[in-house]
Amino acid sequence: MHIFDELKERGLIFQTTDEAALRKALEEGSISYYSGYDPTADSLHLGHLVPILVLRHLQLAGHKPYPLVGGATGLIGDPSFKDSERSLQTKETVDGWVKSIQGQLSRFLDFETGDNKAQMVNNYDWFSDISFIDFLRDIGKYFTVNYMMSKESVKKRIETGISYTEFAYQIMQGFDFYELNRKHNVTLQIGGSDQWGNMTAGTELLRRKADKTGHVITVPLITDATGKKFGKSEGNAVWLDADKTSPYEMYQFWMNVMDADAIRFLKIFTFLSLEEIEEIRQQFEAAPHERLAQKILAKEVVTLVHGAKAYQGALKITEQLFAGAIKNLSVKELKEGLKGVPNYQVKADDQLNLVDILVTAGVVSSKRQAREDIQNGAIYINGDRIQDLDYSLKDSDKLEGQLTVIRRGKKKYFVLTY
Repeated sequence: MHIFDELKERGLIFQTTDEAALRKALEEGSISYYSGYDPTADSLHLGHLVPILVLRHLQLAGHKPYPLVGGATGLIGDPSFKDSERSLQTKETVDGWVKSIQGQLSRFLDFETGDNKAQMVNNYDWFSDISFIDFLRDIGKYFTVNYMMSKESVKKRIETGISYTEFAYQIMQGFDFYELNRKHNVTLQIGGSDQWGNMTAGTELLRRKADKTGHVITVPLITDATGKKFGKSEGNAVWLDADKTSPYEMYQFWMNVMDADAIRFLKIFTFLSLEEIEEIRQQFEAAPHERLAQKILAKEVVTLVHGAKAYQGALKITEQLFAGAIKNLSVKELKEGLKGVPNYQVKADDQLNLVDILVTAGVVSSKRQAREDIQNGAIYINGDRIQDLDYSLKDSDKLEGQLTVIRRGKKKYFVLTY
């Protein structure tokens, strides 16, 4: 299958500048291409993963990627579909974020082998050497204000106000394409659908200044079946940094995707062949309650992002928590698996009788409710059911001397820390 057809079949292509010309270029030999990532935080998230996967698919097909981290554009800020201007960061902060993001990108592409091995680039390398006067004379003259204001990303901000700094961002991104073409013969740029205006600024500059043709592929904005999108601006970011979103949290994210999304996400976020995904679809639709598609999706993506060991760790936490086997997990694993559950710091003068501590820690609302729950067998300490109304917490209940896990009913967890 032609690589372009495979990308389309996977749902990874939203727009292109000239599909026929791009198909021909991809058929005629190896091309060089890039995708840019501005360091607006110290980590990328799942929304960024989609164009990264396109980079990898194209590399596997024999083409050469130039992942770009925007050390210069990250100092400016992209206005695209933002309600207000970004807060400007110091160069030291941006430089740190650049290094973090470069490290993340290095996991997904092959930088070591073959004529098409990936090459990391940073646009600060060329912007730091050009003066403002030279940039205006040599680059700015190719962009009319009318052209720049016609971009949807700019039009939406004109009403509320946009600084010249952010207004000029599209020219900077256009210059990235021009410079990568000049230095490395890059002819294709890949990015999110919200970047269309900035990306076509690059093809326009190539055409007008160098009389060359550049291509653009945008990937779709990924949403679930309810229309909710991935991305930190929505407050539901799943980060690629394990310290910000643990492998267990990422595993649970994929396990909880709706049935209507599972097969589509297998096509987008994994490198399983389309034939393998079709087999999974048939099995999944025959027995959706077994959640086969979600299990494979969680395995593939967590392994891709964090490695096989991290996946095995996430699976262990999931299985042991489901079984209520608290003592089979280390405190580190419990903290990962129970992150976000209600937590109570036990004080020196707290009564450790189980009835009292259940009320004090907010597990139940009253001593009467506590006694009922204990007698009915609804209270577990570190996985063990406790039905003794006179039970008091002991040092042996402090796992590794740090915490005690209380479960009420089947799924409601609470953590006591010391």
